[in-house]
Amino acid sequence: MPFTGPGFDLQPSAQQVPLATNYITNFDFLNQYLPDTYEKEFERYGNRTISSFLRMVGAEMPSNSDLIKWAEQGRLHVKYTNVGTAAAAGDDEAVFQVNDDPNAANSTANAFSATSGIALREGQTVVVHQNNGTGENKGIVTDVDLTASPVTFTVAFYEAGGLVTAGTGVGNADVTVFIYGSEFRKGTSGMEGSLESDDLIFENSPIIIKDKYSVSGSDMAQIGWVEVTTENGATGYLWYMKSEHETRLRFDDYLETAMVEAVPAEVGSGAATAAINPTYGNKGSEGIFFTVGTRGNLWTGGVPANLADFDTIVGRLDAQGAIEENVIFLDRDFGFAIDDMLAAQNSYGAGGTSYGLFDNDKEMALNLGFTGFRRGYDFYKTDWKYLNDPTMRGGLALGAVGVGGSGSINGLLVPAGSTSVYDQILGKNAKRPFLHVRYRASETEDRRYKTWITGSAGGAMNSDLDAMEVHFLSERAVCTLGANNFVLFED
Repeated sequence: MPFTGPGFDLQPSAQQVPLATNYITNFDFLNQYLPDTYEKEFERYGNRTISSFLRMVGAEMPSNSDLIKWAEQGRLHVKYTNVGTAAAAGDDEAVFQVNDDPNAANSTANAFSATSGIALREGQTVVVHQNNGTGENKGIVTDVDLTASPVTFTVAFYEAGGLVTAGTGVGNADVTVFIYGSEFRKGTSGMEGSLESDDLIFENSPIIIKDKYSVSGSDMAQIGWVEVTTENGATGYLWYMKSEHETRLRFDDYLETAMVEAVPAEVGSGAATAAINPTYGNKGSEGIFFTVGTRGNLWTGGVPANLADFDTIVGRLDAQGAIEENVIFLDRDFGFAIDDMLAAQNSYGAGGTSYGLFDNDKEMALNLGFTGFRRGYDFYKTDWKYLNDPTMRGGLALGAVGVGGSGSINGLLVPAGSTSVYDQILGKNAKRPFLHVRYRASETEDRRYKTWITGSAGGAMNSDLDAMEVHFLSERAVCTLGANNFVLFED
């Protein structure tokens, strides 16, 4: 039956003074006796913080610029999937036109304009595969026309029967072509021209994150009435100390969720021209969800619930970086789906459980949870509190995501380990984790995590304000390296 009862409070009190609703010893002269009170606050929601994701899988590095740029390696081999031709079936030679968009997500195509040419040269041998599955040819490139736009190339086929299937026009996507080698006759010149490395340049901008806690000097002198303990271990009897610590904890969470959820401000958007900053506007930043949703892998249509689904994921990973170990940070439903899938592999008969396997014994409580499995690659899973927390992404309805799909986010697959990239600041290749945070810093200013106190209360004594104000500031951006190795799971 459906749950009834208190549920959860989505609007906790932010009041800084004792109220009738939160002051335990509210004395009523109509009552003869004061009530007994507990000295310690009861932690009904346990640990309420949701940050830890980036600390587990990422690293932090300083940056001294408004713009962070890095280079990622392109594909080593060349493949064009949208190649058209007007040749007839049986032709010994065919002229092909490359129609691939080199800027498309996960594209393996190099530029194909008349200015930059294509990565095909005379003498190279190619596979010409019909996109409708009717067959394929092998041939040798005999001519490349760089004056055409898009560029065209001619292939002479090795098969006596010629082209297996007629083309539908040079502007279409009849065949896929990739290079597998070359062939030259005796006494001929070598390959004409050379190919340059196809590096992909990415960039991101840091954003400034702020928060503040304020309490008047008079309220600071007020006697506390209950002992409190916060998630970072702070204890005390002064109520304003609890509020200050919770402001700090909340700011810590925002440092992570801002890196996860941030999006760049589009040209002409309200954020870019908002009155809050009329001189420069707001630029936003590329968070993890945005980056993976735009140039990574996006799984839609529900959580993967069987081995066939994971076989599809393995196939996609094979086509990308093929990282051996991967961690899936997921919500509760996704976690249960994986547990059920793996439990089904550990049973016999009609739902029976194999005793002795996976540390299960008939005399012990049955463990129905799994931490990982191997299916082509090693997959480990861990609950991501951010996706379960009802005050954050937990419980969002379908259609809540705007990064490419139409449903709520169920999980994120993150490759483990590090990758080699060319760092524009260092001027050399460097090993980096796939996720890392760049914070603004120099020899005189460190904006990783700044906090300072202003006012005349609490020992600050640096203004005539009869209050204590605790300020928090950070300037940072997240760099998602090798986004093609990540998978974002949506309903």
